[in-house]
Amino acid sequence: MAVQLTAPMATVLERFADWAVAFRAQPLASEVVHHARRAVIDLHAAMISGAVEAPATLLERALAEELDRGEARLALGRRAAVRAAGLINGAAAHTTEVDDIFRDGIYHPGAPTIPAALALAQSLGASGEAFLRAVVVGYEIATRIGAAMGRAHYRYWHNTGTIGCFGSCAAAAELLGLDAKRFAHALATVTTFSAGLQQSFRQDSMSKPLHAGRAAEAGLTAALAAREGVIGSLDVIDGEAGYGRAMSDGPDWDKAVATLGKDFHITRMTFKNHTCCGHTFAAIDGALALQAKMGLKAQDIARVHVGTYKAALDVAGYEEPRTAAEGRFSLKYVVATALTHGSVRFAAFAPARLSDPATRELMHHIDVAVDPQLDAAFPAQRAARVAIEARDGRREEFLQPTRIGDPDAPLSDAQLDAKFLELAGPVLGDAAARAQLASLWKIDSRPTLRPGAGG
Repeated sequence: MAVQLTAPMATVLERFADWAVAFRAQPLASEVVHHARRAVIDLHAAMISGAVEAPATLLERALAEELDRGEARLALGRRAAVRAAGLINGAAAHTTEVDDIFRDGIYHPGAPTIPAALALAQSLGASGEAFLRAVVVGYEIATRIGAAMGRAHYRYWHNTGTIGCFGSCAAAAELLGLDAKRFAHALATVTTFSAGLQQSFRQDSMSKPLHAGRAAEAGLTAALAAREGVIGSLDVIDGEAGYGRAMSDGPDWDKAVATLGKDFHITRMTFKNHTCCGHTFAAIDGALALQAKMGLKAQDIARVHVGTYKAALDVAGYEEPRTAAEGRFSLKYVVATALTHGSVRFAAFAPARLSDPATRELMHHIDVAVDPQLDAAFPAQRAARVAIEARDGRREEFLQPTRIGDPDAPLSDAQLDAKFLELAGPVLGDAAARAQLASLWKIDSRPTLRPGAGG
């Protein structure tokens, strides 16, 4: 049953807050619970694999004074203050480019939302059920803001850093049990924290994962502050000089709140099947499908043509990637390595593979361009049109209408399990990874998430 929202004169932040508070009286549907568990499992896979990489390892050194105390935990078990845990785990979760995607909002909701909720739940000693509900609330509010801000926002802003602030804040506000007034003020405060520019990762940098971590920390800060009475401007998002006008083209906020409590976006997440930028996935999937159909080896390919949407070329445009970070954002590289080696997993970004002569040679025979039809369908559809010319003169074309892992071509629970074990196993060890996976599937049955307290 949908929750009745407040009168139209209320600001959009008040309407989100009123829904969240009223929703507490309703049980979570079993389908929503299942998809929330999937999101938590997928996020842990990303967070654990990124915990042993920079910038997370460097942040542990930078924030040493905030570690080894408090009830929250970093991905590998080290104690941390709540906001430090959110920041470091959020950055870790977005480092290896394997975290979830909300297609219509053009962002990764898990990396900011779940680390913030987890850190606070651990600190409060909250139950697994309360944690999972907070994750759902964070996803539902943030995904709607992201979808409303639309493609115009994505032109310059990195949505995981900007929109992610709302997910972490809403999740934290829910765990804190804020009333509607304080909940709305938390969202108002975090609106002014929203940041993250795409230009910051158009060159080799660690800023992109830091955006996710900072969004997690920002949401925690805003919610904790609101609990103590810090207020914000409640029309900061939909006012004349507000967020919607300043950072987009005038979103339809009535549409944004219309389906709250009726259509749960957390049931429509994209879970990544490749360890690189999600904008490259349709091209990878299409190239592999066409290669198999034509029965070709990489050395049999004379030319590859990829047509896709403009954002894919803008974000994944590295022509000659030198580092793992650049490789993950090079459409030509990931397509070439898929055709040469059969997949795009972690090994694709090891130094030896980045300099692999066969892959580099094939890259020089790949053309990429904007396909107007596919560009017009973005962001609701992420497609690619791939053509391969073989050395024997054959030429075939293939339309990949969606990405494997998208809601219309989802990974199964078994595939999600395999992904978790592949990513977490090398860090934790196989037995520990399997034990953690089993625990995560039952997380909502745990009476407390505080480590060492029966959770």
